[in-house]
Amino acid sequence: MTVHPSISSYNTKKQSVVTIGTFDGVHIGHKAILNRLIKTAKKENLESVVLTFFPHPRMVLQKDAEIKLINTIAERKELLDKTGLDHLIIHPFTKDFSRLTALEFVRDILVKQLQLKKIIIGYDHRFGRNRNATIEELKEFGKTYDFEVIEINAQQLEEVSVSSTKIRKALEEGNIETANNYLGYSFMLSGVIVEGRGIGKTLAFPTANLKVAEEYKIIPKQGVYLVQSTISGSPTSQPEKEIFGLTNIGNNPTVGGTHQTIETYFLDFSEDVYHKNLRLKFVTRIRDEKVFKSVEELKEAIKKDELFARNFIKNL
Repeated sequence: MTVHPSISSYNTKKQSVVTIGTFDGVHIGHKAILNRLIKTAKKENLESVVLTFFPHPRMVLQKDAEIKLINTIAERKELLDKTGLDHLIIHPFTKDFSRLTALEFVRDILVKQLQLKKIIIGYDHRFGRNRNATIEELKEFGKTYDFEVIEINAQQLEEVSVSSTKIRKALEEGNIETANNYLGYSFMLSGVIVEGRGIGKTLAFPTANLKVAEEYKIIPKQGVYLVQSTISGSPTSQPEKEIFGLTNIGNNPTVGGTHQTIETYFLDFSEDVYHKNLRLKFVTRIRDEKVFKSVEELKEAIKKDELFARNFIKNL
């Protein structure tokens, strides 16, 4: 898959079949549309193209909106790469871009720049300045500029929409298995391991403190989770390692924590991991974060969490 940082950087002369959307989550509903796109491209000798935008349009046009996305843009790129797509265009969304008329968008971008031959789009898709144009107008443009509009029906779109909504709701409720079933893969958090307060060491359960740079990334409900971790460093360091671990998302109230952290205690692994990259793939939720009466009670709870995790891993 070739990634293009803007529409203008796409210069393939072969005709294309295009779909447009956020594709947040790249979940099983999205994959049905993407499979249709890729099959159509192969059958008709066209280039398969996904046009998406970053930042999310609502981040630009509704700055007060609290938007939480299932994937970072890097994760979305990685997931789309696995689908067999030919081209991914991640166009910077700006207020100026939002002011393009429907005609300008179709004629100058879809037809002239992307060499559009077919477009796969939702029946309720709206585009152009103030999102005034509908799919019926897109079909009229198709007659003028010689491209076909393939409509995604209400049922398919409902499945996509419901999947995204259910994934976010499941994550907010800590229901990892439901989220993973809709995603078709394990929900992930990625970032850099930073130094924390060192409390874990004093409890004999040293933890890696994950910093997720992207504020728009959705974080699951507070609690303790079983995760599968991938640790990687600079190109000169050792290769990636995959280890199971216990991740606590919360404020650590028993030891005087005041803000939310994401801390992972790795099972059977004790190397120095500061400043390395960490990806957490969430497997299941073990329990809520609790306020314990003493540090000893907290340590006993962690031992029980570890026992639960090891038994769960055996049955995977």
